[in-house]
Amino acid sequence: MSLAPRIVLVHRRTELSELLARHGTRGQVEFFLNSRGRSLDEVVERDRRTRAAIAEVSAAIPLDWRRGTVEREDLSRFLFAPEDIVVIVGQDGLVANVAKYLDGQPVIGISPEPGVLAKHSPADATELLHSTGNTEDRTMVEARTDDGATLRALNEIYIGHPSHQTSRYRLRDERQASSGILVGSGTGATGWCLSAHRERKSPVALPHPTERRLVWFVREAWPSPATGIAHTEGEITGESLHIDVESDGLVAFGDGIEHDALRLGWGQRLSVGLATTSLRLVR
Repeated sequence: MSLAPRIVLVHRRTELSELLARHGTRGQVEFFLNSRGRSLDEVVERDRRTRAAIAEVSAAIPLDWRRGTVEREDLSRFLFAPEDIVVIVGQDGLVANVAKYLDGQPVIGISPEPGVLAKHSPADATELLHSTGNTEDRTMVEARTDDGATLRALNEIYIGHPSHQTSRYRLRDERQASSGILVGSGTGATGWCLSAHRERKSPVALPHPTERRLVWFVREAWPSPATGIAHTEGEITGESLHIDVESDGLVAFGDGIEHDALRLGWGQRLSVGLATTSLRLVR
């Protein structure tokens, strides 16, 4: 006898919840928001819509199916099972936050304010839960150290100093000093990588979200008697990009989550390339 599907409902604390945790009372929250030209009513309405969306999605789950719930802050401690169906209620950024912890599970992105990744409304939940075979597989980035530690990201991985100061390393047999390196996917090609691409008027074509290709850009590399700028952008379709660390205290983190990073020391090698798994986004 096979087990019923397990739905894992992922959400994050609303802005109102975080403000109340910080300031204690609604009166203090209202004073804080007013001092910044914002309205408490706006924050309360967004909180109401988010809670209503979570409730509607939860009600759409069949009663005989198993279910679990996890907040964004607990993702690193949550164990997803291979057969899970992951339902994310929140903005696009939350989908990217969850993607790194998955290994091929179908993902349904739902938001009261639909975006690109969380593009479905709560009213679509019932239909989506029964049609998880229709997916769009989005390419992800993976970084691996020479001692076996790994990190995955949906948008991009940044390699450099955590404060974005000078990073020193060797890339393609060239010593470089820069503000770090970005390696991004087609999903990330609408964000940080797009900014780097436009700034330098790069001829490198940005990939599509489902394309098995990555792009990389060195940020603000500068020449000196000991460092060069011959290799500052490119694409990855097969072999990974290898970075040999030549300073202590560097990190590699994905999708802007700086607290969940690989720590890199002098002499380590980091390889960044196409992840073996993709984000299976239900359409």
